[in-house]
Amino acid sequence: MDIQQLKHCKILVIGESCLDVFIRGEVYRLCPEAPAPVFTFMHKTLNPGMAANVSANLSSFEVVHDLVTNKNYEEVTKTRYVDARTNTLFIRVDENDNRIERCRVRKIDFSPYSAVIISDYCKGFLDKEDIEFITKKHPLVFLDTKKRLGEWCKDAFLIKINNTEFENSREFIESDDTMNSKIICTLGPTGCSYGGKIFPVPEVSIKDVSGAGDTFLASLVASFDKTKDLEKSILFANRCSTEVVQKRGVTTPQLSLEEDDSEVCG
Repeated sequence: MDIQQLKHCKILVIGESCLDVFIRGEVYRLCPEAPAPVFTFMHKTLNPGMAANVSANLSSFEVVHDLVTNKNYEEVTKTRYVDARTNTLFIRVDENDNRIERCRVRKIDFSPYSAVIISDYCKGFLDKEDIEFITKKHPLVFLDTKKRLGEWCKDAFLIKINNTEFENSREFIESDDTMNSKIICTLGPTGCSYGGKIFPVPEVSIKDVSGAGDTFLASLVASFDKTKDLEKSILFANRCSTEVVQKRGVTTPQLSLEEDDSEVCG
């Protein structure tokens, strides 16, 4: 099917989710028993994380979508202890990753969706065979995965990875000419690359990169689902991710899909 014929209607997000917990406090001294900081609790914030954060970002754009994820995601936590004054991360504690059950993807009807987002954090919800199955079932699958890339992902429409993930899969990517046309590589404060072109972002004060990749993915797909213009969608995704990294914690952008992004790129 020609992707231009896919009507803007509803997006499916599929992947594992967690609860992002930020515990902020103050540190003024070291523990007398060991060379460790004494952390004094101040306040705690909770946000949906991973695939649920992709969903939250789509909701911020008022995009109609469904989320298929692990039912116990509020038990799967990433707890970050952060200094309230400096925003320094002391430690992250992950719990219950091993309690995520595999998704039954073959029971999903993909026909109602104009696009599918796979948010694969490689914690057992989707295996390679599941992802391959999804990419063969739908022509417009956007894949974000922590797995090393291989033949199983060749039918994805677009694959978003960061620079470290690119290096882990470089041999496979460079061995297949078709893969280069599918890869969007996010480069942190440099922006992102696609098709041999760098899409830069303005220099900003970065407070927190937590969830920025989810924001990039959600805004990219939301824009492309509406416009079918990939470069314009990349520019919009850059704007949205640049906005959220200037805030503390996991947040969603305030930008609208209606906003003009023609001036961004440089």
